[in-house]
Amino acid sequence: METQRLLQFLALGMILLLIWSAWERDYGTRAPTEETAAQEERDQDSDVFVPDDLGEEDAPEAAERRPADVDDTDRDARSIRVTTDLLDLEINTRGGEISRVDLLQYAVSTRDDTPLRLMSDAPNELFIARAGLVTRNGSDGPGTRGIYRVDGDHFELSEGDDRIVVPLVWEGEDGLRVTKRYTFHRDSYLIDVEHIVENPAESDLRASQQVYLRRSADVGDGTSWFIYTYTGGVLHTPDNRYQKISFSDMESSALSQDVENGWLAMIQHYFLGAWIPPRDEVRRYWTADRGNNVFDFGMNTFWRTVPAGGEATFSSQLFVGPKEQDRLAAAADHLQLTVDYGWLDIISRPLFIALNWIHSVVGNWGWSIILLTLAIKLVFFPLSDKSYRSMARMRKLQPRMQQLKERYGDDRQALNQAMMKMYKEEKINPLGGCLPILIQIPVFIALYWVLLESVELRHADFMLWLNDLSSPDPFFVLPLLMGVSMFIQQKLNPAPIDPIQQKIMMTLPFVFTVFFAFFPAGLVLYWVVNNVLSIAQQYVITRRIERGEAK
Repeated sequence: METQRLLQFLALGMILLLIWSAWERDYGTRAPTEETAAQEERDQDSDVFVPDDLGEEDAPEAAERRPADVDDTDRDARSIRVTTDLLDLEINTRGGEISRVDLLQYAVSTRDDTPLRLMSDAPNELFIARAGLVTRNGSDGPGTRGIYRVDGDHFELSEGDDRIVVPLVWEGEDGLRVTKRYTFHRDSYLIDVEHIVENPAESDLRASQQVYLRRSADVGDGTSWFIYTYTGGVLHTPDNRYQKISFSDMESSALSQDVENGWLAMIQHYFLGAWIPPRDEVRRYWTADRGNNVFDFGMNTFWRTVPAGGEATFSSQLFVGPKEQDRLAAAADHLQLTVDYGWLDIISRPLFIALNWIHSVVGNWGWSIILLTLAIKLVFFPLSDKSYRSMARMRKLQPRMQQLKERYGDDRQALNQAMMKMYKEEKINPLGGCLPILIQIPVFIALYWVLLESVELRHADFMLWLNDLSSPDPFFVLPLLMGVSMFIQQKLNPAPIDPIQQKIMMTLPFVFTVFFAFFPAGLVLYWVVNNVLSIAQQYVITRRIERGEAK
């Protein structure tokens, strides 16, 4: 097969790999079914609380009730505002749920510096975090919708304080007292959530903590229609470190699985909410379809005994914020996997580590990408050098190849045999020129996911009009430069003998220019710099080969 034809297939293959990669990231992993079915058959009266015990009070329609449907307890509910150095959020006294979260360090866009709203209880953008305490043996607990009492309307992290504690209190008619305590820390998106149960009765009490995330599948993640990112559930277990549970999975079959040292999350592009249990504690993980395209993903403890006249504490942690990898890794084991680099994760993570280190030195993500490109080019220099020499020698043989074509005409078998004989005599590998592109394809795709998934590059400024390397170039300058550089590279390569192939190759720079116009500017910057370096290297080698200075 001729070199140029193989280059066409490689270019087409790269595009197909990107499309397949996006499909695989969404549909490649499915929720478990056999174990789910087995556990759903377990006795409802066992040592684990199941979410169905909540009954009608936990239906999603509560967020959409008409005024006539609101009872007295709804009127008693109010919102409490909590402000830290990173978060501005609201806690609803009905259930003590986190009903709104704004991220103070992340703007909506480069043109709108309003803090990005990650969570909201608005029906059209529903994404909330709930933590409830359910009891049995004759005492009614607050559940997930009980009304809590709290002293104050606004809690703010003061200058010099490292944390702020927000206590909410629920008291039952029989004297049962439940204190729901939120603890917020400075410079942290990790929130401690505790239920302290005080049992004044003369008999033991059984209690279970349930935490879950509720989200509408209709809520988008703010990305453009062209850029694909996964939005949905993620489950971590020791046996499966990163398992996607999409909304369609939740709709088709309910998850019910006992897990030790796991966590769950609802993720979207750049941001997530995640519930993290204490270490070495087994919990039941579950999903539920609440109707109206609303889904719950949660976990609950096994029933625990609160002794008569005693108390017990149930603890969980909620991470709500950006996918900053250092923070994620510190919050829970393997939580950084929610930065989903796809099937080339083994390449993407080292690339991000290198890119992040370069940025710590130069302080600019654009220059970091340029320096990383140069480093990649140096690593592959020996292979590139050998390949460019092979292509330069083939280019030098173009007149002889044209003579062979004229001699053999339409007899392609004889033409190919004559060309292979000439390659053997000149000690040329006709496929050698494809090696740099073949090697760069996985690196290209891996870096694509790094630049697409890493929140550290969100709204990253470079220079002039390039003020967001995670978004397409608004003026298409970089895609045009990429197309021009690709065209120049083609002129340095040996041209195909077949006129049809020549026309196809001439259209590739235009096709790739259009294709790259929708890619993140940081990725196009990498490709432009890579092409420029390749052109410089190839030009020098080609001229030396043509002058007979190198072999």
